Amino acid sequence: MRSKSNYRWFVVVVFFFFMLLHQADKLLIGPMTTPIMETFDIDEVQMGAVFTGALLVGAILYPIWGYLYDRYARAKLLALASLIWGTTTWISAVAPTYPFFLASRASTGVDDSSYPGLFSLIADYFSPAVRGKIYGILQLTQPLGYMLGLILAMIMSSLIGWRGIYYLTGSLGILLAFIIFFGIREAPRGRSEPELANIEHIGIYRFNKKIALDLFKKRSLLFLFAQGFIGVFPWNVITYWFFRYLETERNFSSEALLTTMAPTIVILAIGYFLGGAIGDYFFRRSLRGRMAVSLTGVLTGAILLSITMSVPVGNQSQFSVMLFFTALFIPFSSANVIATVYDITLPEVRSTALAVQYFIENGGAALAPLIAGIIARATNLHTAILTICVAAWLIASLLLAFTAVYVPKDIQTLRDQLHERAEIEMASSSA
Repeated sequence: MRSKSNYRWFVVVVFFFFMLLHQADKLLIGPMTTPIMETFDIDEVQMGAVFTGALLVGAILYPIWGYLYDRYARAKLLALASLIWGTTTWISAVAPTYPFFLASRASTGVDDSSYPGLFSLIADYFSPAVRGKIYGILQLTQPLGYMLGLILAMIMSSLIGWRGIYYLTGSLGILLAFIIFFGIREAPRGRSEPELANIEHIGIYRFNKKIALDLFKKRSLLFLFAQGFIGVFPWNVITYWFFRYLETERNFSSEALLTTMAPTIVILAIGYFLGGAIGDYFFRRSLRGRMAVSLTGVLTGAILLSITMSVPVGNQSQFSVMLFFTALFIPFSSANVIATVYDITLPEVRSTALAVQYFIENGGAALAPLIAGIIARATNLHTAILTICVAAWLIASLLLAFTAVYVPKDIQTLRDQLHERAEIEMASSSA
């Protein structure tokens, strides 16, 4: 039991570094936007198309990856995704023209849809009661990856250029592909569910078309899908445009950018883990607990961002302090949404369920950077960021409230299904 417990933490560590370096590679383009625009002599709309291209490719491939993860060995597919990440990043680094760069960056979206299998595999190593914290730990990689990308862009771009940085991150992706392929073992689907935990040998469960279609009969899941469509708009706008906003409209120097964004990203990372941990705490007391925490984070984030953006341009200190508070709350829902998807779906369709969630999220929000670029050209980035973020979070909060209404029934339905499955397994073992 001890070795199994230790091994599952080894899996978490490997996946943490996979996600950290993958996020750094993916989000590097934010802090490197200006030099890339200068290299190809392009404007905000053309750069917005670069952001949107990768997001669209990733969104389109989510259902395909989801099916493959539920049908085949997830660990081997994750190794393949890492190999694709490294290869496509190398291709981006050698792009000689804007059209080639646009196409090559779009191709990097192929591996961006790999996370449903990762989270599904983790779910089979950890019980529902602690998944929020584990997902919160793994999602630290998004802000920390952004910070790593920021540091690479600020320190190394002058030495090796943005192309050299992509050579480096691409090589790390290829290295991790080998580590995952040879180091990560597959876990039986459903192994960590309380109803199946004491059964020595459980059946092999794989993708089932009927069960997958039944996902669309779960009301709480439908509301989660709907909030996902609008809820990721702010993340894509902030990720791809906030750095340039600080540079061009708030007149932040390179030093001020680093001293403001580095602690902001650390606080954002804390928010991911804190949101997941608080969600676990309230989930053990109420089946609506995760959604209550998510709703609180989204509404508070919208209010605090409005206050932050209203700080006068010349007052960088006050702006930075308010940005810190905003960063703490806006990721509260992230780990809780993933955990809730798995709280209401059977193990053999969990990758598919989360892939549909991400498909809807990215399918809608893929246009966000381009829309923000269009609004920014007509007005400014301040208007683009504030309008899109606040409107999206207010709509998402309403949809999360509806999710909270229906989620207890769907959770109980899943527990009944797993209990039934456990009885069948026990009867089969006795026979």
